[in-house]
Amino acid sequence: MEQAVNRKRAVVIGGGITGLTACYRLMQQAQADNLPLDVMLLEASDRLGGVIATRHEACPGPRSGDSLLLEEGPDCFLATKPWGIELCDELGLNAEFIGTATEHRQSFIVRRGKLVPVPQGFYLMAPGSLWPFVTTRAFSWPGKLRMALDLVLPRRASEDDESLADFVTRRLGREALDRMAQPMVGGIYTADPRHLSMQATMPQFLDMERRHRSLILALRHRQASAQQPGVSGARYGLFASFRHGMQTLVDALADHLPAGTVHLQTPVRSLRRNPGSQRWIVSPQNGPNLEADALCLALTAPQTARLLTGLDPELAAGLRDIPYASSAVVTLACNRADIAHSLNGMGFVVPAVEQRNLIACSFSSIKFAGRAPDGKVLLRAFVGGALQQEQALWPDARLRDAVLQDLRLLLGLTGTPTLCHVSRHPSAMPQYHVGHLARVQHLEAAARRWPGLALAGNAYHGVGVPDCIRSGDEAAHRILSNLFCEAAGDNCLQRRAVPC
Repeated sequence: MEQAVNRKRAVVIGGGITGLTACYRLMQQAQADNLPLDVMLLEASDRLGGVIATRHEACPGPRSGDSLLLEEGPDCFLATKPWGIELCDELGLNAEFIGTATEHRQSFIVRRGKLVPVPQGFYLMAPGSLWPFVTTRAFSWPGKLRMALDLVLPRRASEDDESLADFVTRRLGREALDRMAQPMVGGIYTADPRHLSMQATMPQFLDMERRHRSLILALRHRQASAQQPGVSGARYGLFASFRHGMQTLVDALADHLPAGTVHLQTPVRSLRRNPGSQRWIVSPQNGPNLEADALCLALTAPQTARLLTGLDPELAAGLRDIPYASSAVVTLACNRADIAHSLNGMGFVVPAVEQRNLIACSFSSIKFAGRAPDGKVLLRAFVGGALQQEQALWPDARLRDAVLQDLRLLLGLTGTPTLCHVSRHPSAMPQYHVGHLARVQHLEAAARRWPGLALAGNAYHGVGVPDCIRSGDEAAHRILSNLFCEAAGDNCLQRRAVPC
C-alpha cells in the first residue's frame, strides 16, 4: 500500500516522434531502475507519429501484388546525428536500415528552366572543389568570380547572430544566395533566408569562418580529410531510412510501450496546478481530469502556448513568437517511359527566383530501393514553405495541376500519372529566425520555474528526426531528475549524465 501511495505519474502530451521517444524513455528508465512511475501518453489524433506516416498503395496496372511505398512526411533521417541511429539500435531495427542508392548520389538545381547538376564538392552554399566549380553551369561567370572573393575576405568581427541571407551575401555574393543557398539551406527549413538564423541552423559555417576565415578553404580542407569524391549537394550517403518506410520507427516505439499507455483521440483542453498538492491537473476534452507529477509537452509551440496561457502568460507569449510555415507533398507514380530525364540523381531543388510552383522534388524510387515496381517511378514534389505559403493551401486539384506543369517542363514528363496523393502539413515547420537560440534559452529558463514541466519538440533545438529524438530523450531525463534525484542518493540519475 505504501508503494502505491508513493507512486508518481508522468503525462506526455503529443504522440509524434518526440512524445513517443519521451514516453519510451520514461518507461524504459523506470523499469531499468525500478522507479515507482506510471506514464501516460495523450494524443489528439487517431494515430501516432505526427508528420511521420507511411502508406502502402496498390500499384495500378495489370500485375497484381505490385505496390508503392509513399512517405507522407520525412522519408529518411540524417545518420551523422547519433540520436536516431542509437535509438534504432536500442529498438533492434538495424536489420531494417537502408541507405540511399549508390549509383546516382548527386542532386540537381534548376537554372533557367533546366536541371543542372550541383557541382561535385559543393556543400549547401559554398564550393570545396575547384574544377567542378569553375566548369559548372549553375552559376554565371560574374557569380563565380564574386564567390571566389571569399578566399580573401576577412572574418566577421561581430559574434551577433545574422541571417542566412546576410551571411551568404557577405561571404559569397547575391547569386550564391539566390541560386544555391536559398533553395538548398532554406529548403531544408522551408524558410525565408532573410530571417533564418545562422547560429541556430548552420553553425558549422560560422565555425568555418572563425577557424579558416574562408569557407572555400575550410571546405577544401574538410573534403581532403573526408576523401568522399562524387558527392554533391545534400550528402545522400549520410541518410538512412527503413525497408518498409519511416513508419517502422513509430511502430517500434509504440510496440515497446505497455498496453494502456497510449490514449488516442484524447485532446487536452487545459492545464492547471492543484494548489494543495502542487500536482498538475490535465483536463482532456473527452474524459475525466488526470493528476500528474510531471508533464512533457511534445507539441508545436502554438499548441504548447495555448495550454500554458492561463498558467504562465509570459512563457505562452514567448512560445507564440516562434513562427511556423506550411507545406504540402504531392506524390506521383509515373511510368518510367513517360519521363524523358535520365533521373540519374536523387532529386532537385528550385530557387525561388525561378518562380516555379515547386520548391523541390525527390526521385523517391531512385533514392531508395523498394519504393516502386520496375517500370514505375515515384516522385515526391514539395510545395509551400515560408516563401510560398499560399501554394500549400491550394485545393488538391490545383496543386496536382501546378506540380504537373513544372514536372512536364523540368523532367519532360508526358502522359498522366497512375497515382497522385497529396499530404498537407499546415503550420508544421518552426521557423528559426535570427535570435532563435537566445529566444529558446529564455523559454527554457521560464519553463524551469514550473517543477516537473518539460518542453520538447522541433521548435527548439533542431527540426530533423534525430533532433526530435534527442529532445524527447532530454525531456524524459529532466522529468526523471526532477521526480527522483532528491531521494536517490548514491543511485541518482547523475550516473547517466542527467543534471540534478
